[in-house]
Parts: sequence; structure tokens; C-alpha cells
Amino acid sequence: MDSPILDSFLPNLPLFFSMFFAIYLTAHITVFRNWTPKLRPEAASCLMSLAHGTPAVFLACHAILSDSNRGFASINTDFQNTVLEYSIAYFVMDLSHYLIFNPSDVLFIAHHLATLFVFITCRYLVFHGAYGILILLILAEVTSFFQNVWTLARVRKTDSKIAAQMMLFLGGFGFLGSLLSLQPFRLVYFGFITGGLNCIVEE
Repeated sequence: MDSPILDSFLPNLPLFFSMFFAIYLTAHITVFRNWTPKLRPEAASCLMSLAHGTPAVFLACHAILSDSNRGFASINTDFQNTVLEYSIAYFVMDLSHYLIFNPSDVLFIAHHLATLFVFITCRYLVFHGAYGILILLILAEVTSFFQNVWTLARVRKTDSKIAAQMMLFLGGFGFLGSLLSLQPFRLVYFGFITGGLNCIVEE
């Protein structure tokens, strides 16, 4: 019988991490090469987030709907594990970005660390609970497209009239996205108010 721990690390996580790393480098070298060095890192992070957010919503929805055994303490399916790995790879890459370019942004660093702790525990240690976590992932990422476009417009608003108008137009979506992205607070709600984590541990 194969060990689930031995089977859990390869090949998806390195593949997904390489993909996000390539997107980040491409953003720096090609997509935003004419932007100032001060603005390029944030823009590259936004492009990487765009590559993660909307696909993650569709992947998570499919992973939830394709599993007939839905429940906060249900065992993870293979596809749910793949979606978790996809998001883990993104958060590791984006956390690296913040540690290098924005080490003073404690809120986002704490957000990424908390999210990674929950995702990694669910994927590689307990093998249960992906259903509830993927629901939170959908809530967190459903507005990420608008939030990232708003952020890109914000950093260029002084250089581009169109960017300034776009920022004003998408301001509501950016604010909503910021509220929904406070994922650790939702994880605390699931774990300690609904008792979801207790169900997982007792499984």
C-alpha cells in the first residue's frame, strides 16, 4: 500500500511553483519592463495574483462539486489536493516577493503565513477538510481580478489618465476584495466557531 505522505509532494507543487515563478520573472523582464523599478515588483505580484485568483475559483468550484461526499471533515479528493497545491505554490511565491520587496508589510506577510499553515496542514498532514478551505478560497479570490486591476491602475494613476479613471471605477471592487481577502479571520471563524477543525482532528 502506497504511503499518502510519500505520494503527496510530487509532481504538482514544484510544477505549480515553477509556473508562478516564471510568470513573476516574465512580468519583471517583459510585461512591465518600461515601468519604474519601484513599481515593477508590485505589478509583477499583481500579474501573478491574476494568474492564480480566477483560475483558483473555477478549480475550487469544480473540486467541490465533483465530490459527492461534501462536509467540513470529509477526506480530501485527489483533485482537491491538486487545487490546494496550486494555491500553496502561489502563496509561497508571493510570500517570497513580500519578504524581499515589502518586508515591512506585516499584515500581508501574516496573511500569507496563516493561509499557508492551514493549506499545508490540510494537504500534507491531516488529509481532511479541503471542502471548507476551498469554500474560503472561493470567497477570497472571487473578486481578485477586479482588485488586481484596481491595484495596477492605482500604481499608474499619476502617469495615466485612463489608469486614474479605471481606479475610480473599480474602487468598490477593490474595497470588497480587500475585505474578502482577510482569509485568516474566516479560517478562525470556521475553526473555532463552527467547530470545523475539531471535526477534522477527531476524524
